[in-house]
Amino acid sequence: MSRRQIRNRPDGSAEALSTAYDTALLDLDGVVYAGGHAIGHAVESLRAAREAGMRLAYVTNNALRPPDAVARHLTELGVPAEADEVITSAQAVARLIAERFPAGARVLVIGGEGLRVALRERGLVPVDSADDDPAAVVQGYGGPELPWGRFAEASYAIRRGVPWFASNTDLTIPGARGIAPGNGAAVEVVRIATGAEPEVAGKPLPPMHRETILRTGARTPLVVGDRLDTDIEGAFHGDVDSLLVLTGVTDPARLLAAEPRHRPTYVDEDLRGLLTGQPDVSEVSEVSGASGLSAGSGDGAGDAAAGFGCGGWTAAVRDGALVLDGAGTPLDGLRALCAAAWTAAGPGAYGGDAGKALSRLGW
Repeated sequence: MSRRQIRNRPDGSAEALSTAYDTALLDLDGVVYAGGHAIGHAVESLRAAREAGMRLAYVTNNALRPPDAVARHLTELGVPAEADEVITSAQAVARLIAERFPAGARVLVIGGEGLRVALRERGLVPVDSADDDPAAVVQGYGGPELPWGRFAEASYAIRRGVPWFASNTDLTIPGARGIAPGNGAAVEVVRIATGAEPEVAGKPLPPMHRETILRTGARTPLVVGDRLDTDIEGAFHGDVDSLLVLTGVTDPARLLAAEPRHRPTYVDEDLRGLLTGQPDVSEVSEVSGASGLSAGSGDGAGDAAAGFGCGGWTAAVRDGALVLDGAGTPLDGLRALCAAAWTAAGPGAYGGDAGKALSRLGW
């Protein structure tokens, strides 16, 4: 089945993902670390995946730090990494600009050192003022200390007709203390001030996928991420498989409501999912309402309904609500619920009641 066809359930895999795919294209924030600290089970899982023969590439929309700084941070966390294993949206947007303008062109930088390093790698010259005669403006995440005046410099240049590029448009970024505004929020500031639209390079758009494949040479890649609208959608547009981990911004309710381009191939709690096979989600002939199902209200709550099973769970949609029966691991229950919700939604997004079913799984 083509990955671009409507996915109605998570896939199973008899083989561990670390051997079924040659390269893991790993998002960083919310997958490997949050803030400055490794996410639980990430370090040992990545070491084991590498030992199993899987190549690891760290693919991030965060343009703040250059690849060597990211690699040092990963190594400090216990994950040996080289700079050439890190691919950033700064590199992807720098390639876009270099394809448009000649070497030596000046580029006004609104962001951090990662953007400057990527531009220099392409022979472009970073500048700091709209009065430096820039050929382009590039905007990337600059961290919480980025001065407000940087947005003004971008606005001055863009209003003069200078082309505007953005590394990515993620509205939020996960950190040790919670979810914070991301580069997309900063892009909105400049958009409001100028009425312009940037050309964007980062996930989920094709320039980022192209940059990743060019730099890794992956033949059977697996995208691993925590965001439906960047990581998983990027895999969809790249026509490659994906693993969603529940360690970042996506919670089970958002996953159940995912439209087709946001539906991952596999779902797991964290990066331990790389080291195992994935259970099958199978269609079952009926789901009975007589065994304490978390059913929605309605006269049909006790009727049979076609559904899906995973592990010891069965799930279906009845009277517009997800219902769940059985026992087993919460993750298997979630996989069964995904199949029921996605099938009911078809090419759209499931908008029914999932609260009781998720509550039974502890979510």
